Amino acid sequence: MSRESARAVIAQALGQGRINLTADEAGEICRSYGLPLPAERVARNAEEAAAAAGEIGYPVALKVLSSQITHKSDAGALALGLTSDEGVRGAYDRIVAAARAYDPSATIDGVLVQQMARPGREVIVGAVTDPTFGKVIMFGLGGIFVETFKDVTFALAPVSPARARELPGEIQGAAILRGVRGEKPADIEALAGIIEKVSQLVSELPEIDELDLNPVIAYEDGALAVD
Repeated sequence: MSRESARAVIAQALGQGRINLTADEAGEICRSYGLPLPAERVARNAEEAAAAAGEIGYPVALKVLSSQITHKSDAGALALGLTSDEGVRGAYDRIVAAARAYDPSATIDGVLVQQMARPGREVIVGAVTDPTFGKVIMFGLGGIFVETFKDVTFALAPVSPARARELPGEIQGAAILRGVRGEKPADIEALAGIIEKVSQLVSELPEIDELDLNPVIAYEDGALAVD
């Protein structure tokens, strides 16, 4: 997938007057920069969702596709750990209904059927645009810990390889990544690679004002940007 495809996605969204991307559009841009994402398919109805889950392999997650609904959990518009075609069909209908109830004016483009990632240590890698400093890269504990602990650190983009390796060690919860109670250390090189790619992405695509990869699941042998 070429970088030009990323620019085409952005141009299409702007041409439609949209300021947010859907999950599949964001995934296409991330993949064009080599970011590691789970396997996923777009489904427009319950049968397509079940077929997509069969192609990907169970267990899977379902997430609403709508540029107007950016916080899917708040809308109740996602389902995790689905293990059967019947479960996927039912989850599709529930998600679409929940999304319409949450925002009746939102355009619902279907759902994203996504491979469930195995458990690991959850971090966030993001970027914001500061009016003074420009693009700023963020790294910290992810998942539910983002709002709870706000344990994050920042660096100006573009981020060098050396600086990218430093960021995971700057948060207060760095010991979680180094390994506690017999756990093996998380793959810091893989996390640094994600930080570098996000830095490059937002530096080369100035139209992107804000980006969150949360959670990024860190393993001892790699990392995966799940959402």
